[in-house]
Amino acid sequence: MRNRAWWIASLIIALALTIVSPLASRLPDGLERVAEAQGFMHLARDSFYEIIPGYVLPGLHSQALANIVAGMIGVLIVFGLCFGVGYVLRVRRSDGETGKP
Repeated sequence: MRNRAWWIASLIIALALTIVSPLASRLPDGLERVAEAQGFMHLARDSFYEIIPGYVLPGLHSQALANIVAGMIGVLIVFGLCFGVGYVLRVRRSDGETGKP
C-alpha cells in the first residue's frame, strides 16, 4: 500500500507541475541557447520521431493550454511505461527469476 501511495503522490505532483509549465522560461533548453550564441545551431537536426512536436496539440488555440495538455500526456506516458516495467519486473521476480545470469 505504501508503494501505491508513493506512485499516486508522484503522479499528482507531476501533473500539478504541468499546470505551471507555461510560466517557465521561454528558452528552457540551455543547449539550444548555447548553440545559437556560438553559431552552430544550423547543425541541429530534428528528432526522427516526435509524439507531440513542439509541445503543441492541434485544435488547441491557446499556447499555454496546449503546453499543459502536452505535458500531462507526456507525464502519463512516462508513468505508464515506468509502472508497466515495474509490474513486469515484479511479476518475474515473484515467479522465481532473479535476473542474474
